[in-house]
Amino acid sequence: MKFLWTTILVNNMDESLKFYEEIVGLKMTERFQAGPGMEISFLGEGETKVELIYNEKFKKLDAGNRVTLGFKVESLDEKINFIKEKGIKIITGPIEPNPSIKYFIIKDPDGVKIQFAQQLQSN
Repeated sequence: MKFLWTTILVNNMDESLKFYEEIVGLKMTERFQAGPGMEISFLGEGETKVELIYNEKFKKLDAGNRVTLGFKVESLDEKINFIKEKGIKIITGPIEPNPSIKYFIIKDPDGVKIQFAQQLQSN
């Protein structure tokens, strides 16, 4: 069995695409109408894929606190600076829970938690 993608229901497709492309760094690979009032976009390549779905039948969605998407970065400090330049609030961190990883968390336009993590070199 192979994991294919994570699906996120969004309130605004254009706003969400901008966030996942510009802030997270995922490239949109596909965008299409999936029926009246419904649109689907796929982002990412290889093992990291995200599906965004907008459906006008779903009114103001609440992401809750149940999901966090984690992305590996080469430099946490560079990503923090980038996030701050974009005016996005860091809601948690940076935290180093053990000597091998350091991370921080922000939220996407719909409240989904996005974690950026750097794997640290062990001595």
